[in-house]
Amino acid sequence: MSGRLADLIRFYSILDALETKIGGARTLSTCSGRMSWPNRGVYFFRELGEHRSDTGQGPRIVRVGTHALKTGGGTKLWGRLSAHKGQVRNGGGNHRGSIFRLIVGTALAGRDRCGVPTWGQGKSATGHIRTAESKLECAVSEVLRAMPFVWLAIEDEPGPDSMRGTIERNSIALISNYNKLPIDAPSSRWLGGCCNRERVRASGLWNQNHLDEEYDPSFLDKMEKLVDYIGKR
Repeated sequence: MSGRLADLIRFYSILDALETKIGGARTLSTCSGRMSWPNRGVYFFRELGEHRSDTGQGPRIVRVGTHALKTGGGTKLWGRLSAHKGQVRNGGGNHRGSIFRLIVGTALAGRDRCGVPTWGQGKSATGHIRTAESKLECAVSEVLRAMPFVWLAIEDEPGPDSMRGTIERNSIALISNYNKLPIDAPSSRWLGGCCNRERVRASGLWNQNHLDEEYDPSFLDKMEKLVDYIGKR
């Protein structure tokens, strides 16, 4: 058994323990800011129809993320998740505030051949442009809100050297199939296969960074201790 395969099996075992500790996975469709969320953490999204093929049974992880990785950053965990979820009142959202929404939108546009020329252009948009993008924003919300996810609370200070950054970076590097022998490869029907970003298609992840980096297996020890500590406070 290769080192990476063994590490992935252990990684998913840790996530299984995390899911049990937090009372099960959630979906954004059933979550709100009124729920009890830690201030900071790392989240792990799965996707319906995307199953592990080499490391055991169950859905594979398709997105890992965190927040407040800049010194002084004030974004909270729910704030980041809420940006992915989008707006409750109309089902839309703002892909300019969520790279997750942006890249899923490019895949939906590619699959359905409904290109939106302004998608991903600029840091803000006029009302006219937002109206033209609203149908695709709603489609993105529908996809993201159905994805099960778990989160690992890590109440550290914002900054690039935070434990959250370490867990996020190494998790992505471990899972990613970019320029590697594929393990738990995406299915032929995976929406990401329609994305215009080669790194998404090749990695099997809705991520952009850390896909081609080496991972440090010791992060699994840190992650396992954090999960084991849940409920012992």
